[in-house]
Amino acid sequence: MRVVGAGFGRTGTTSLKAALEKLGFGPSYSLSEVFANPEHLGFWEAAGCPTREEMNWEGFLAGYGVAVDWPACSFYEELMEAFPEAPVILTVRDPAPWYESTRSTIYELRRLTTGPLPVRAAFALAGLFAPGVAGTVRLADRLVWEDTFDGRFEDRAYAMEVFERHNEAVRRRVPPERLLVFDVREGWAPLCDFLGVEAPDEPFPCLNEAREMRRRLIGLVALSAAAPAFALLTGVAATAFLVRRVARSRHR
Repeated sequence: MRVVGAGFGRTGTTSLKAALEKLGFGPSYSLSEVFANPEHLGFWEAAGCPTREEMNWEGFLAGYGVAVDWPACSFYEELMEAFPEAPVILTVRDPAPWYESTRSTIYELRRLTTGPLPVRAAFALAGLFAPGVAGTVRLADRLVWEDTFDGRFEDRAYAMEVFERHNEAVRRRVPPERLLVFDVREGWAPLCDFLGVEAPDEPFPCLNEAREMRRRLIGLVALSAAAPAFALLTGVAATAFLVRRVARSRHR
């Protein structure tokens, strides 16, 4: 692990991830890795347990050069200890736009687990077809919305206070020589100066995280809606097959 990201999601972490990979620090670990690897869920669930035993961060993150976004940013202190040579980057953003962006994107996922019963039932069924997606949504529900924001994310003032408290805690706990407080709008210069590498001769990545997240949300909603229909059709087909078999056996 060569770089630890301590900033919350929706602070430019996707752009930072792309920039660090361009500089040769990747591959990166972020929430998308949990989507793609449902077998990782058990590790993060154990890491979030107050009575957990010592976690093998080195083994779990072997092969990754960067960790950004949730769930890793919730454990930046553990990562600092596990990887004492890794610098820490705190991505920052003004609290108000951060809150609005977060609420309109990743917080929408919570509706799949806390919404009306038909929505929750459909999503639970969809989880049978996409365990990584369903497991990640449940992980975020506990680790982010409950443990980090105390179930009060819809309280705008409180959520922004938690956001600012986290940033202040990072500034206080990370030695100054090991920390870069970084707004991705600043571009390559502060990042490359901090890491001691040459800046590429190309624009700094400016990825539309909100658009990509909304695309994923649409996909999740579509999956949740389609899964029950698929299951129903499968059940009807299986029932028809069994009825035919029984009917044939009676005629023998």
